[in-house]
Amino acid sequence: MTQADEFIDEARVLAVAGAGGDGIVAFRREKFVPRGGPAGGDGGRGGDVIFVADRNLATLRDQKLKRVLRAGRGGDGGGQQRTGARGEDVWVRVPVGTLLYDDDAGEHAPPLVDLTRDGQRFVAARGGRGGRGNARFATATRQTPDFATPGRPGQTRRLRLSLKLLADVGLVGLPNAGKSTLLRRISAARPRVADYPFTTLSPNLGVVELDLRRFVVADIPGLIEGAHQGVGLGDRFLRHVERTRILVHLLDAAALLEPGRDLLREYETVRRELEAYGDRLAERHEIVVLDKIDLLADRARLEPVEEALRRRGRRVLRVSGATGEGVPTLLRALLQALDHEPEQQRAHA
Repeated sequence: MTQADEFIDEARVLAVAGAGGDGIVAFRREKFVPRGGPAGGDGGRGGDVIFVADRNLATLRDQKLKRVLRAGRGGDGGGQQRTGARGEDVWVRVPVGTLLYDDDAGEHAPPLVDLTRDGQRFVAARGGRGGRGNARFATATRQTPDFATPGRPGQTRRLRLSLKLLADVGLVGLPNAGKSTLLRRISAARPRVADYPFTTLSPNLGVVELDLRRFVVADIPGLIEGAHQGVGLGDRFLRHVERTRILVHLLDAAALLEPGRDLLREYETVRRELEAYGDRLAERHEIVVLDKIDLLADRARLEPVEEALRRRGRRVLRVSGATGEGVPTLLRALLQALDHEPEQQRAHA
């Protein structure tokens, strides 16, 4: 991943709405009337800072680079009771799944908004009201007011942006379990793949199409022991599992060829991290996948592992992300599971 494509899921910005324009003092100028009635117009309203969810974006990189979002000032009023122009709004496009927080309200304050739908909008900072021109102040007893009011300042807000990916299925497992290879196999996504741990340094999304159905799969970077405490940036990665409806837990079947590797112990390592992180991640529907089976000459060695996992109530499938073996069965299992998992559960994440 190049620096330009760096995945950013946290950003802090200052949203500054535009001030309202000033009202003005003016009088009608008519022939033979050296000073007619008041005609000063109102100032225009200041521009807003507006966030909008865009499904074509996947990172908060732009907000990380541009930390001050400043809307335009409203125009001043004019003669003949002309109202000043409205200040220019600032539109800030962010990925679907972005939460906005008031950064001055503390870490535990609820979000101002959760942008979960493409095109959803939120006005984060409202422009100031325009000042009133002197025409506004004319009364029966004060027919030629010679004063106006200035525009009001716009709202200023310090915001914290946090992205939680929206995906139907989350691929989890230890580093080098084969998640990126499997994602390449089942979707058009092209994550970086190599035979060493931590190839994936950020989540990748892929769209799977099967039987006129579509669902989104997220490849979550490999978890390690202590991930829920931030070891290896694991707490950031786990956040992106919060909204998934189904977990696919990949185990590297080729580990059976390596002395000292224990697949069941590796499975429990990831499960402990899911449980410790909270947000009921460990209660998500889970399918366990024994990956890289193409590397095993004697597949009977998988049977004790499968039996132990089934005793835990898990459905276990064999797959090779490299050759595609077992992938159709996995995809149909995912469709079946998604049909039974409520869409609304991730709205609470």
